[in-house]
Amino acid sequence: MSKLGAVVEAVEKHGRFVLEQVKRARSDEKFAQAVTERWNKVKAEIPIAKAPTGLPLPRLALPEIDEPGEIARYLFGDGLPGEFPYLNGAYREMYLEPLREIESFEKKGEAVVARVSRAKKPVRATRPPLQEEPTRLFSGLMLAEDTNKRFHFLSAHQRSKRLSTAFDGPTLYGIDSDADGVFGKIGEGGVAVDTVEDMVRLYDGFELGAPNFSASMTISGPAPIIMAMYIAAAKRRFGAKVVPNLRGTIQADIFKEVQAQNETIFPTEASLRFLCDMIEWTTANMPRWYPVSISGYHIGEAGSTPVQQAAYTLSNGFAYAEMLSARGVPIDQFAPRLSFFLDCGLDVEYIALSRVSRKIWAIGMRDVFGANARGQMFKLHTQTSGRSLIAAEFKNNLTRTAAELMLAYMNGTNSCHSNSADEPFTTPSEEWIRLAAHGQAILLEESGIFKHTMNMLSGSPGMKAVERAVEKAILGEFREIESLGGVLAAVENRYQRSQIQNAAHRYEQQIYDGTRPIVGLNRYRNGADEMPEIELARTPRAKQKLQVERLEKFKKKNAEKSKHALDKLSAVVERGENCFPALLEAVEVCSLGQITGRLQEIVGRFRPMV
Repeated sequence: MSKLGAVVEAVEKHGRFVLEQVKRARSDEKFAQAVTERWNKVKAEIPIAKAPTGLPLPRLALPEIDEPGEIARYLFGDGLPGEFPYLNGAYREMYLEPLREIESFEKKGEAVVARVSRAKKPVRATRPPLQEEPTRLFSGLMLAEDTNKRFHFLSAHQRSKRLSTAFDGPTLYGIDSDADGVFGKIGEGGVAVDTVEDMVRLYDGFELGAPNFSASMTISGPAPIIMAMYIAAAKRRFGAKVVPNLRGTIQADIFKEVQAQNETIFPTEASLRFLCDMIEWTTANMPRWYPVSISGYHIGEAGSTPVQQAAYTLSNGFAYAEMLSARGVPIDQFAPRLSFFLDCGLDVEYIALSRVSRKIWAIGMRDVFGANARGQMFKLHTQTSGRSLIAAEFKNNLTRTAAELMLAYMNGTNSCHSNSADEPFTTPSEEWIRLAAHGQAILLEESGIFKHTMNMLSGSPGMKAVERAVEKAILGEFREIESLGGVLAAVENRYQRSQIQNAAHRYEQQIYDGTRPIVGLNRYRNGADEMPEIELARTPRAKQKLQVERLEKFKKKNAEKSKHALDKLSAVVERGENCFPALLEAVEVCSLGQITGRLQEIVGRFRPMV
């Protein structure tokens, strides 16, 4: 039995343990008293704050229960926010305003008349620091300086600069902009990055090592090379001392590429080796960086059901943990640096999908891998569904995304990106991307749904019913993968890919036969089939030519140095050593395409499975 089979057993064992604690609380008077005393203590210590209207609200919402068995079911089965099994959140508090009761709306300079919760008398205080916003802003278009300009536009009013980067097609496949046949793709659908100099331009003006800055990079095939470029760019601007302070994540998920997205450039085994090399180096040298974002989003966008998305993402995560453990990397060193990325659509499963995923991950990491509390946490980025965006009557996409945002935050996501309504047509324009960002601000800052009380919408009978059904279905998928020999064996047999394709076909069939209603498309159409006039975001030919010229100049300048760096990289790879330190040297003088090409000469190219 592989580790995945052991995870299934651990989750089922935990379920039995919870029932045993419920029975014990109802039969063991001493245990019942201890459980009840803890419950009452937790409730008594919950601060009380006031909404702007003056309404008093608890900082944490808990069910109104006093029966010892039900208290035990909640504490052991769900857990308080920030406590195992983390069903109600990875952290004790998320999205909340600073703890204070507003006594006066009258501002006097920078100070306000306020009373800190439970304080005996009013005090004058400056506003306490706000928490980091969960909103993460996604962009990538044309050349590095164009994306940089968009980043500054998007983050102008944010306390925390949380940026996510989309790369163009050539970059995603590790191809240089001067390669044959790619000129027209330069800067299309993402930013073109060929060299470390492009990476410097991309994040110019941002303090990369600051505690309020983090970068996310959506790339997997050549991810170790791009990661090395980011580190090199940071060192050029801030010196070597910045490296341990860098915050963010790089996607780097090879399994989801093979299963769903197809942007793989090396054979699977070699890709996994390069990935693990990068993870091993970054976990030792960059304690604030997440070197892999185990991604279900692209699995969902490729057509999977929500359950398949969660099951394949979690199983991929456990497979990475198994690989890194086999390398001898301590579990408590790498496990806290694993992060996750899920889609959030409109299907009913999304009411509880992330909550259940967080629980399964925690149980598996604790009981199968022996991870500590930090390693048990399922740290999640969510993105609203791109697949749910419809070209027909596209302004309805604003409502779709708003509903998806509500579901994402109900599930306690750690960060979130909201898609733009015009994405069925083009790279988002400034108008629509601004509206998308404002959707999150309205939900988190303008409305009172999440900013006053933690656990505001958790634990309804309907949500619990969905949780039970989703957990059972995910474990069923685990069993199927286990029966095939584990994740890697299932990948080699095309199991995940075939299941995703079947689900995608069923989804489209449901749209065409009307059993899946899509407002404005197959229901409540206004009768007009005309598409709106949308200005397409295209990279001007002059910019594409500039990118090629810059790249050629870089190659010419570093011609001799690049040869030596590539030879050194080749020797390290052939000896089976960790190649990431050699990559850090190579990116200083070599382009992305030069490094990719040399590595492919050694390990070969990825060949899609038929």
